[in-house]
Amino acid sequence: MVTMLYPKPRSYLVWAFVAWTLSASAQTTAPTKVNSRDFIVAVVDSVPITNHDVALRAPLLRDQLKQQGQPILEGDALLKASMERLIVEKALLQYAKETGITVDDEAMDQAEQRQAAQAQLSVEALHQKVKSEGSSVERWRQALREQLTLQRLTDRNVPNRIRISDVEISQAIIERQNASVDTNPDIELGHVLITVPEKANDTDVAALQVKAQTALAHLKRGDDLALVAKEFSNGAERDKGGLMGLRSANRYPSLFVDAIKTLNIGDVTLIRSGAGFHVLKLVTKRASGVVTITQTHPRHILLRPGGKLSQTAARAQLADYKRQIEAGKADFANLARQHSQDSSGSDGGDLGWVSSGMFVPEFEEVMNKLPIGQIADPLVSRFGVHLIQVMERREAPISERELRDLVRNSLRDKKFDETYQLWAQEVRGRAYVEYRDAPQ
Repeated sequence: MVTMLYPKPRSYLVWAFVAWTLSASAQTTAPTKVNSRDFIVAVVDSVPITNHDVALRAPLLRDQLKQQGQPILEGDALLKASMERLIVEKALLQYAKETGITVDDEAMDQAEQRQAAQAQLSVEALHQKVKSEGSSVERWRQALREQLTLQRLTDRNVPNRIRISDVEISQAIIERQNASVDTNPDIELGHVLITVPEKANDTDVAALQVKAQTALAHLKRGDDLALVAKEFSNGAERDKGGLMGLRSANRYPSLFVDAIKTLNIGDVTLIRSGAGFHVLKLVTKRASGVVTITQTHPRHILLRPGGKLSQTAARAQLADYKRQIEAGKADFANLARQHSQDSSGSDGGDLGWVSSGMFVPEFEEVMNKLPIGQIADPLVSRFGVHLIQVMERREAPISERELRDLVRNSLRDKKFDETYQLWAQEVRGRAYVEYRDAPQ
């Protein structure tokens, strides 16, 4: 029995690019003439699949299985799985045609621009790369059009088949809260930092250690934390009563969390780090009863290619803005007000506090990986070219309704692949499939 292996729909475009850049002689469209050295292995409706098609798909499937951590197929098993994948794709493309799904030239141009940007090439350079590897731009674009068609077909048919019950949501929330209680309590620490200069000699370090031990002794005898911090600490908490604030354990340095694991509330301890000596007091520890979500505060400058402004020129212009800002010659907010083609431009590009799912995936992927304060390289999305900077991040409490929506979306993502595979199998089952010779 042949194992059915379907590509994850959301990775179609990536694999389209991989397929056409790795294979110089790639042919993804149905051939009208079969080379005498080739032969047909299957027919889906009236579309033939050749041995050559299967041979091209096999190494790509092997690489994908490896990346996904699935068992690697070899030999006949790999060829049969590759043929089955092609059969499913041809059946889906035929179904897309029957249901009127098309991809216009504007959508194609935007997808091509995104592919080029992901490869860090201009569209012209990408075309040259395709040609240099023995393929043609026309065949490459046809492959990309098919992948876009499959994506649209999937988006139209799969999400509305996923069912999430209120019982499933409630159970997932209970499991989430139990995990939080067990492993991530809310804690508040008192902190007195005695810094050790990088070039301190042994005598200096010994003196600073005595100072830290003195602060520890004061807290052990019951002295007020705020007064001890005011007298001894060099840390940011010195003027905050020595308190670091109530937060979940995973938002504290792991060194601190490990040090206070066995402490009772009110206990103190002394530890050493690269920064110096830390006197820690466990002020509060309680089961986490508040569910939080990571929110990001970004800003951006958006340029929309069109007319005399090409995508390449927009990227170059934003790259120049980035250099000016990082060199201190320009201000991000001022550049956004002057040049951004987005409604946020009047606010200096400020997008406010945002949660996951509020932006298109290509924007969020870059934003979520960007350290606070840094500016990403120009990013191409379906809306144009962006220059992104993350100003802040925070853990914000969410309401019961927001929590249920968050859990619902998480469960939906988990069920997406399974639902997609069942649906794809249904479509494949309705298609006429004729097997010919086994692939070699």
